[in-house]
Amino acid sequence: MAAAVAVALAALGAAGSFSGAFAAFQQFADPGVLARWGTPAAQTLSNLSAAVTAGSLVLAAFVLPAGRDARRALGIAGLAAGVWTVTALAALVLGTSWATFLPMSDPAFGTALWSYLTDGEVGRALLGAALLAALTSTTALLVRGPSGAAVALALVIGALGLQASTGHASGASSHDLAVSAMFVHLVGAAIWLGGLIGIALLGHRATTRAATVRRYSAIAGWCFAAVAVSGVVSAWIRLGSLKALDTDYGTLLITKAVLLATLGGAGWLHRSNVVRHLEGVERLDGGSRRAAGLFWRLAAVELLVMGAVSGVAVALGSTAPPVPDDPISDPTPAELVTGHPLPPEPTFTRWVTEFQWDVLFAFGCAAGVVVYLTWYRRLRKRGDRWPLARVVSWCCGMVAMFWVTNGGAAAYGHVLFSGHMVQHMVLAMVVPLFLVLSAPVTLLLRAVPPRKDGSRGPREWVLFLVHSRYGTFIANPIVAAVLFAGGMILFYFTPLFEWALTSYVGHVWMFVHFTLVGYLFANALIGIDPGPSRPTYPMRLVLLFATMAFHAFFGVTLTTGTALLVPEWFGLMGRDWGPSAIVDQQRGGAVAWGIGELPTLLLAIGVAVQWSQSDAREARRSDRAAERDGDAELEAYNAMLARRAERSQRSN
Repeated sequence: MAAAVAVALAALGAAGSFSGAFAAFQQFADPGVLARWGTPAAQTLSNLSAAVTAGSLVLAAFVLPAGRDARRALGIAGLAAGVWTVTALAALVLGTSWATFLPMSDPAFGTALWSYLTDGEVGRALLGAALLAALTSTTALLVRGPSGAAVALALVIGALGLQASTGHASGASSHDLAVSAMFVHLVGAAIWLGGLIGIALLGHRATTRAATVRRYSAIAGWCFAAVAVSGVVSAWIRLGSLKALDTDYGTLLITKAVLLATLGGAGWLHRSNVVRHLEGVERLDGGSRRAAGLFWRLAAVELLVMGAVSGVAVALGSTAPPVPDDPISDPTPAELVTGHPLPPEPTFTRWVTEFQWDVLFAFGCAAGVVVYLTWYRRLRKRGDRWPLARVVSWCCGMVAMFWVTNGGAAAYGHVLFSGHMVQHMVLAMVVPLFLVLSAPVTLLLRAVPPRKDGSRGPREWVLFLVHSRYGTFIANPIVAAVLFAGGMILFYFTPLFEWALTSYVGHVWMFVHFTLVGYLFANALIGIDPGPSRPTYPMRLVLLFATMAFHAFFGVTLTTGTALLVPEWFGLMGRDWGPSAIVDQQRGGAVAWGIGELPTLLLAIGVAVQWSQSDAREARRSDRAAERDGDAELEAYNAMLARRAERSQRSN
């Protein structure tokens, strides 16, 4: 571990010296050697400690069985988060000196620091990340078990999201794409690096357990894919062309890519060689130090390479890229408001061909298809049947999600209220319909074997969430209907709408919220997956038509309204095509009414079909029972009627 940190700092020094990123400025503007070299050194230590925090929490939440090792992993995460807090604050103070060209001994530095933390967007984001790191430290040291680890991990992801908004291209026209790519990159790298360090810090007992290494290796494989994809996107944003590889920035980028490829090869060896040998040793003698040696011979090299990658990455982030990340010069109104150019006037073809990429959701949709098809293939290999229609339904849902978050709907949804409403309706009404009909939870329960060592894998986490009090509450059909219908009012007529438009975090929250609420509502009505106690079929139709009426009311309200929502956004686009902002908003109301009706009708048909099938199954059950007992139920019913008739005659 000490060697990994030393390698990271040595790589930082070598890369920084090569690119001149930390060289002295002009005499009158040089903040001093402490700021120039202390800032990247503190940032490197901050990144390493953040990775240890994230990786240890992932181990506690998804890899290790509840007990001694999981508690130790939480303790490691808490201590690492404390180091993360201190080093992040140190990097923030030193970085302020670097950014303002003021030595910390300057009397004006205190005022500049306060202004940087309160007025500057980057300063506020970094301070927020440090505060979340402190909260993570407290949480990890107080909680017990995988649920507490998951809560602490959510705080880490939030801090990394804030950090992602401060990198290269944060002020350029590719801001949203750069932020999404950086976020995926940071999360993937932190879990990958931190998970291995966490296993190392747990010591001999963890490294000899084949299940621990196997589960970490699977997670690391996904992290490698995320880091590779997001790294390519980030590199293209900052390079602009392949010719730019012949620069100091390009040389460091190539160095980082080679190191990452080396790590990918080491991960493949973990998966194909080390895990197999560990499992063989466990079957023979229950584990030994020889088995730990199989792990350490590869892990030691991997840790050192990871340290080098960390140092090069910080130097790369401090080196000026070929494509400047300066704010847009002579911006258009749309660029001032949204941060990217106004797309051309929408046509049917452009709704299909225009793209506004989001690495997070693009990677998520691709991963969703791969995972579902893997589970489907697993069932087929062991001879189990799974309807092909469900596979098609899932793939259609992922394609629809990809189009909404990356295609024409994303391009026009950011500048037109009507386009935004298309996004909303597809996410809330169309995508969930495909997902519910594909029964992903049922497939998961059939394809993924249960764990028997007390740890929580995907199967255990899904069952825990489904049967938890919170999961049961929000999945209740009435609650789901209220969230589905009432959430629109709360979202559009409160500051949440503006937050979702102006903040990438809000943007992501909006997509997740719409999809999740739509899924809960559709699953309560026609779901195949295990879930809440579903109401009777007549009650389901009542809920559905009540929601349809609310949608119609919401659409009419927007169609007839004359007050523009978020006027400082939609009213300042400077569009030279299309209707005015208020007319477009009224069209958005018609979209909400029109697009919402077809999925609602399909849901109604689905409820009716399930109702009919339920009656048919009940009739068949009754027929089989009658064949077994000679229709005893009917005979008993006729005898009861005869007795009533006899009593009636006697009374007369």
